[in-house]
Formats: sequence, C-alpha cells, structure tokens
Amino acid sequence: MRRVSRLTRQEFAGITVLSLGFGLVGIDRFLIATMYPTIARDLHLGYGDIGIITGALAIAWGFAALVMGNISDHVGQRRVLVGSLIAFSLLIGASGLATGLAGLVMVRIVMGFADGAFAPASISAAIQISPPERHGLNVGFQQTMMVLFGLGLSPLLVGALLRDGASWRVIFPIFLVPGLGVAWLTSRVIPNAAPRHHKRLVRSIFADWREALQYRNIRLLMVGMFCWLTCLITTSAFLPSYFTAYLNLDGGQMAVIMSAIGFGAMGGTIVLPALSDLIGRKPVMVISSVGTLVALSLLAMVGRNTNSLFACLFIVHFFNNALITLTVGPIAAETVPPALMATASGVVIAAGELLGGGFAPIIGGLVAQRFGIDHILWLPQLIMAVGVLLCVSLRETRVRRAEEKKAIPI
Repeated sequence: MRRVSRLTRQEFAGITVLSLGFGLVGIDRFLIATMYPTIARDLHLGYGDIGIITGALAIAWGFAALVMGNISDHVGQRRVLVGSLIAFSLLIGASGLATGLAGLVMVRIVMGFADGAFAPASISAAIQISPPERHGLNVGFQQTMMVLFGLGLSPLLVGALLRDGASWRVIFPIFLVPGLGVAWLTSRVIPNAAPRHHKRLVRSIFADWREALQYRNIRLLMVGMFCWLTCLITTSAFLPSYFTAYLNLDGGQMAVIMSAIGFGAMGGTIVLPALSDLIGRKPVMVISSVGTLVALSLLAMVGRNTNSLFACLFIVHFFNNALITLTVGPIAAETVPPALMATASGVVIAAGELLGGGFAPIIGGLVAQRFGIDHILWLPQLIMAVGVLLCVSLRETRVRRAEEKKAIPI
C-alpha cells in the first residue's frame, strides 16, 4: 500500500501563493481575448491583426521561458518569480494606452517576457515543495488558477463591465495592486531554492539545453506543447469572433460560452493530473488527447445551440488543459535530473509558445481573413490528431516512491 506523506504548512502556503501568481498571469494573458471584438472596432483591426497580437505575446513568452527557466535553475526560483510578478503588474495597465496595432503589439511583447519568466520557475518551485505522490495534484491545482481566473472569471468580468459601458482601456489597470500584493507574498513564502548539484552553476545555458534535449520525452513534449497551445490559443483568440460574426450570437451569449474554456480547463487541470498520480501519466495523456479531438469535432457541428456550444467547449478544454499541465509539469520534471527541472520545463514551454502560441494564431488569422472565420476550427482539429500519436509514443514517468525519484532512461 502506498504511503501518502502529510501536507505541511510550507507546502500548502507555497502552492497557494504560486497558484495566485499563475491566476494573475492567466488574467494578464487572456483578459484581452474577450475584448477583441470591441478593441478591433475601436482600433480598426482585422482578424489577421488579432492573430499578430496574440502571437506576439506567445513568442515573447516562449523566449522568456527558454532563458529564464534555465536562469532560475542557477539562481533560485524566488528571484525570478518576484521580478516577473512586479514587471507584469506594472505593465498591465499599459495595454489600455495603445492607440493602434503597433503600440498594442509592443506592450504585449514586453508583458509576454514577464509572464514567460514566471511559468517554468513557478512549476519547478511547485515540484520542489511537493512530495512525488502529489506532483500531479499540486501542479494541477496551481495551473487551475491560471485558467479559472484568465479563461473562466475574466470573460464574465469583462462582459459585465462592457455591458455597463466601461471602456476597454480602463479594465486593464484593475489588476495592478493584486499583482504587487502577490509579488510581496511570493518573496515571503517561496524559498529561494538553489540547485543542490553545484557543478551545474558553472555550466553554460547551452550545455543545459543540450542535456535536456537528449531525453526522448522532452523532444516529444516539445511537439506536444505545440499541439496543445495551438488548440488553446486559436480557440480563445478566434472563437469570440466565430460566435458573433459567423453564428450571430450577441456579446452576452458569446461571453458566457467563452467562460466554458476556463471552467472546463479548471476541472480538467485538477482532476486529470491527480488521476495521473494514481494510474500513470501516459494513460491520462492518451485519453485527454482523444477527448480533445472528439470534442473539437462536435464543436464545429452543433451550430447556434448555446448550451451545446458551452458543453463542447467545456470538454475541449477539460482535456486540453490537462495535457498542458502534465506536459510542462510532472512529465517534464520527472524526465530529467532535479537540477534541470525548470530548464526542461522552459524548453518545452518555449517550443509550444513559439510555434503553437506564436505562429499558429498568425496562421489562424490569415485563414480567417482569406477563407472566413467559419473555417477556424479546422486548424486545432488537424493539430490534435497529431497530438494523439505523440501521446501514444511517450514513456511513463510517474514516481511510485520517493526513493525512485531519478531521471528516466534517455
């Protein structure tokens, strides 16, 4: 019988603070999505411009994750986490000052660097303060706040504020003070854990990347992250326009349906990674990839039925966000030695963000501009079919006992 370690005060406090930080990062990233139709009318933007704005932040996020993940392995997670929280808190209001496409893109790029620095460092910190039998549960809970706040609650908040006549420009600065508050809590609660293997402190960043890439799972996860983020970003960025321009739903109906992304992702991010602690990472990955593909296909066929649209979108992201959580968290961390956890997570995040988060929405915007917004769901469907094959090819990494916590074979 497996022995489950007791929850400590440090573990509880650390996961809570990291979860709040990820929640604010989610708001920072996805708050703009529900406002895209309004911003597009105000700034005279097209579907291609929406893709560029979305992709610019994702590309910056990817580069920051690649570099800062490795740096946090060398200097400790707390410094990177606090710095990134302060930076994006100060910058979030600047989005409301943009007067055109160029200004909005530049602000989102800088914010992407701050958000991307937070992601791998926070995942590594969550893994380090958690016992092996709660890796999936704790990382899942941490990332739940990103989707709950960013994709669940923020569409409802934005929809309510816009209906009450608030300008999109005054919505962004609301989160400045909460961000600085969480930065202070992070500085007090999260230990600045430095690598135990001091020999890694003198290694170059390129040597660490090269070592992480020697693991077959990491290479597969990089492609997998591209698939999961293509699904997430294209649906969150383009479905508001798909619902209003193609299905002729009003703004209130669109906002409620879009909230299904957050609530579905929240449920999947808690339930499925925790299930993977019991039955293994690979079975959950396979089930989730197949479930996402089936739900995307149904979403494209249900028409204007708002209840069916909500249900399908809920299921899509119930499964898809579990894929994201397991990919950047437990599987990446359990594949490599402990001193490379944030580096491995950063490499995987970077690959997904630069391709799936960066170029996929740009391609999606061009598809919508040229062929019509009604064709936008073909892109995530095609990509998820590839994702199913990748999940079947993964090697199991679940740690069954604390003494077995070693890197898996390359």
